[in-house]
Amino acid sequence: MDESSEVVRQRREKAKALADQGVELYPNDFKVSHSVEDVRKHIGKKDTAADDSTFFAMAGRIVGLRSFGRAAFLHFKDYTGQLQAYVKKDEVGEDAYELFKQVDIGDFIGIKGTIFQTKTGEWTLLAKGICLLCKAVRPLPEKFHGLRDPEKRYRQRYLDLIMNPGVRDIFINRARIIRAFRDYLLEQGFLEVETPMMQPIPGGAEATPFKTFHNALGMELFLRIAPELYLKRLVIGGVDRVFEINRNFRNEGVSSRHNPEFTMLEFYAAYATYDDLMNFTEEMFRFVTQRVFGATHFTYQGMNIDLDGPWRRLTLKEALSDLGGIDSSLFNDRKRLLDFAESKGIHITKKGRRGKILTKLFDVLVEPKLTEPTFITGYPVEISPLARRSSSDPDMTERFELFIGGYEIANGFSELNDPIDQKKRFLDQAKNREEGDEEAHYMDEDYLLALEYGMPPTAGEGIGVDRFVMLLTDAPSIREVILFPLLKNISY
Repeated sequence: MDESSEVVRQRREKAKALADQGVELYPNDFKVSHSVEDVRKHIGKKDTAADDSTFFAMAGRIVGLRSFGRAAFLHFKDYTGQLQAYVKKDEVGEDAYELFKQVDIGDFIGIKGTIFQTKTGEWTLLAKGICLLCKAVRPLPEKFHGLRDPEKRYRQRYLDLIMNPGVRDIFINRARIIRAFRDYLLEQGFLEVETPMMQPIPGGAEATPFKTFHNALGMELFLRIAPELYLKRLVIGGVDRVFEINRNFRNEGVSSRHNPEFTMLEFYAAYATYDDLMNFTEEMFRFVTQRVFGATHFTYQGMNIDLDGPWRRLTLKEALSDLGGIDSSLFNDRKRLLDFAESKGIHITKKGRRGKILTKLFDVLVEPKLTEPTFITGYPVEISPLARRSSSDPDMTERFELFIGGYEIANGFSELNDPIDQKKRFLDQAKNREEGDEEAHYMDEDYLLALEYGMPPTAGEGIGVDRFVMLLTDAPSIREVILFPLLKNISY
């Protein structure tokens, strides 16, 4: 028999025996007065190590237990930290102590008492009363080996949070990062909104959507791949500065930097250009990192990254030439580009569009080298169907992508607000779909109708929140910063 199964059997028998004795295994009447953090703050205000008469009512999960017959030391943990407690038969009474002898590591308990310092100087809660709050019938992973397997950690995130304290810190910092983004945008006069997750027509990015069906309306719907077209409708309606922090869904592969469900910050500002947004982004990123971590420089996977500006700016072709080693004479020759890609072992699936070939070469040859913050500009119109054309080169757009630590972090551009040009681009995208490109944009007639009412000159940007959190928490995989990443089903 599996050893863990035997322990589970024994614990279930113990729980049944306690229930037969009239012990309530899952009570809900214990009132907590202080957290571990509260006690730490209280201790920090003390001038001496003298005994303290302050009474505390605390609760948490037992994570360590040493019994000595008529007394025991235990460590319990709540959301704010861990504390030692001393349980003595003479203090809690015979009945309570006999019940306490039946608790196991993993159980939740309530303890009332005062604090003192042991001979080793450790502040400890001296129990005056103790009760069981929740009987755990399954044991925690063995402490020495811990919980290391990434697959199990992601599937059983609750165990991961219990056994690996650093994991909780990642998600606390994630929440603080998102709050800092929100605070910055609100201070800059942006309005936070929510737009539809289910859309009749997916738009705002080149990606394959997830499909669903609404029974009552009898219509097919798509989980959104981006909120862009809805946020721009709001700009048309007079909301000059608008943002949303929410989930996007893209039916794509899973990797260390991709999860089909991910968090995006997207914002739009009327009367701004993509140049304005690059400057704005530098300031916002510095604000967030300074607010959360107290500095604008950090280390990511051994790479030193400094967000102090100004950040480097290169065109796509400059980057391909200077960092990717591609002769500039190849840029306008699709066949020679394909031959070059083949010589480098780079597989190109979308061979019909020169822009797609260039960006694929960029992804493989250049992106991993972009450690320091770098804006890449000069993206072709054919791969930027929602971006404004460049005034100096009509084949290019006023668009940038931001790279830090070898990852794409943000994508922004001056918005296309010419309804005639936008319709032509949608038609080009529709043709690409007919030719088998499942990621091409759909034709959105309602959005075109909205554009005809007039959208002021506008710039917008999307920031991959998960990837930015990866950078600031030194996480090697996007799964480390998403509480419940998508995983393939298994049988239990």
